[in-house]
Amino acid sequence: MDSCSFHPQPTGDGSFTFFSAEFGESFHSHYGAMQEATYKFVLPCLLPEKARSTEHLTLLDVCYGLGYNTAAALAAIWQVNPDCRVTVVALEWDERVPKSAIAHHLLDGWPIPVADLLQQLADQHYVETDYLTAQLDLGDARQTLLPLAEKPLQADAIFLDPFSPPHCPQLWTVEFIQALVQCLHPQGRLATYSCAAAVRQALRLAGLHIGTTPGIGRKSPGTIASFSPYALQPLSQQEQEHLHTRAAIPYRDRTLNASQTTILQTRQREQKQSLLEPTTHWKKRWQSF
Repeated sequence: MDSCSFHPQPTGDGSFTFFSAEFGESFHSHYGAMQEATYKFVLPCLLPEKARSTEHLTLLDVCYGLGYNTAAALAAIWQVNPDCRVTVVALEWDERVPKSAIAHHLLDGWPIPVADLLQQLADQHYVETDYLTAQLDLGDARQTLLPLAEKPLQADAIFLDPFSPPHCPQLWTVEFIQALVQCLHPQGRLATYSCAAAVRQALRLAGLHIGTTPGIGRKSPGTIASFSPYALQPLSQQEQEHLHTRAAIPYRDRTLNASQTTILQTRQREQKQSLLEPTTHWKKRWQSF
């Protein structure tokens, strides 16, 4: 298939996304792809604030996709500090996706020179200028992440943006998130659109404090995590109780090479054996409010 094999689909804020036939999901919320990049990833990671007080920022973009999260981050950083040097490490499975985004001009909505730089990244998998060093690592993120964790990378912001846990559980496991946490700077933040109890529990087991981020165009919030609880928006009572149900049993992949089916079946067995509250009971309790 050629690099234009993905076709743009409009979202609520006027930006476009793609649909993945492999995972049966769109790459972004239909309420607004650009809004999701900004309000679920860039702002919760405090990138504009950090850019005002530093000369260099490092970003780890897990499941780079169309490049929206990186594009939004670069635009926000350089808007407040054009001299801030940025290092980006992007992990992506399918190189057709960023190439298709460029071919359909989907990044043209961000300020110059963001689209041009990310076009070079999509084409050559590497960019180096006076203000940006970026690399696009292709392959299974479980494997491309390991060398970064061994360095370790020390990212100021990590964007965790795979397809949803039921469709891509291999990138939401405790073991994968533990490797991610090794790449996080002590004052860094990890952001994801997911509010799944299993994901939040995995973040906690990896040693992070978690907070909630506002929902964009829908009720479900996202999640922000860091080594310190400082300035994190606390979970609501409903969200806290969710972490004490069977939904909070995390995904496991101790060898970091298990199949999707194996990961899902392992978790399902653990849920059946669990003495935690059934998630249906939690749902019914909160539906009555």
